[in-house]
Amino acid sequence: QLQASGGGLVQAGNSLRLSCAGSGRNFRNYAMAWFRQAAGKERTFVAAVTWNDEKYYGDPVKGRFTISRDNAGNTVYLQMDSLKPEDTAVYYCAAAEHIWINLIGRVDEYDYWGQGTQVTVSS
Repeated sequence: QLQASGGGLVQAGNSLRLSCAGSGRNFRNYAMAWFRQAAGKERTFVAAVTWNDEKYYGDPVKGRFTISRDNAGNTVYLQMDSLKPEDTAVYYCAAAEHIWINLIGRVDEYDYWGQGTQVTVSS
């Protein structure tokens, strides 16, 4: 089970930090990721971190967002800086036990999903 938290309403240019806590199994050897879904749009890739701490980012967030995980590996964070109104979406965390790096941005490659947390950025 994955539990996402940390969303909220912020002004453009500010920061938020999302957390995703895993429970019920050891996610240390899983790739963990964040996706987002804006109203009326498809779910898109934001960032991922592999079991050996390799990190990948979607183009819209490169240089602004940072993904990390704790030492135990069961909690993943998304530090979001310089937020823009177009970052407004529901953010979901996800975990994949086995994933090819070239597929790390694909929604259908992930086995477990959190419930989502709303991020709203006002202009």
